[in-house]
Amino acid sequence: MSVWHIHMKIIFIINPQAGNGAALLKWHKFAKTIDFPHEAFITEFSGHAFQLVSQLAAQPDKSLVIGFGGDGTMREIAAAAAGAGPLIIASVPAGSGNDFARTFSCFSNAQEVQRYIESPAGLATDIGQVTGTTEQLFASSSGIGFDAAVAQAVNHSRMKRWLNKIRLGKLAYLIFVIKTLFTFQKFQLTVEANEAVHHFDDVWLATVSNQPYFGGGMKISPCSSVHDGLLELTVVHGLPRLKLLAVFGTVFSGSHTNFSEVVQFSEKCFVLAVDRPVPRHMDGDEAGMASAKEELEFRVSAKQWQQAKL
Repeated sequence: MSVWHIHMKIIFIINPQAGNGAALLKWHKFAKTIDFPHEAFITEFSGHAFQLVSQLAAQPDKSLVIGFGGDGTMREIAAAAAGAGPLIIASVPAGSGNDFARTFSCFSNAQEVQRYIESPAGLATDIGQVTGTTEQLFASSSGIGFDAAVAQAVNHSRMKRWLNKIRLGKLAYLIFVIKTLFTFQKFQLTVEANEAVHHFDDVWLATVSNQPYFGGGMKISPCSSVHDGLLELTVVHGLPRLKLLAVFGTVFSGSHTNFSEVVQFSEKCFVLAVDRPVPRHMDGDEAGMASAKEELEFRVSAKQWQQAKL
């Protein structure tokens, strides 16, 4: 029996809004099957999961923190756990996109949690950091442009809530990809990486990835790893509108990288600047606008977090 097991607290953090309320229903079913000591917290506002985990990080107790929610909830939990020794993080995927769960450790039932805590171990994991007017951490990806505009449209739509109810939430993303395709205004992008400067015109999007997936299973950055100390930048530019749709059709398999209009870099740090205000996202949640000439610096944070080693 490990030292972790003797003193380990089990904490569940549930976002009742995730998956249009599906997370809360999933939690109620899950909770009935738990037969080990645990605590559960229901988040009440955006940023609450971050606050709860920050408080746990300040305590000496070893804790396994399991998030019940989607990518935004898990970003808050991972960000608060970054640099905190006593916390190990996992999830029970309960959002609409669940890209976090495609790469990071997740449980599907209480029995799996029980087996894990009998011999727990952690795995040091990279987290991305973007610095502009403020500093923010992201677990999976952060980007500017078309994908962020789609995320904004999806998150504000009643259609997403309705499709979530009938378990077709991913369809909302596809519908808004097509809708945004005809309204999005392309932009100019400057990328500084490894002492070189690159200029791109007619840019659709620039996404910085820590792991392969975004947008509900799209393999935007096939070679990304959360253990290599690097981030990958994907720039999509110079595409006619309808060809962009063809490119998006190949993103699920990762074969979009074969298009000459898709450029990828792998570095420890990128500095991005745009010529006009462009929407931003963090792990699929809208993050305001990138303003003209404001430099955004993306790098791997010096603080890692521990995910459950399953």
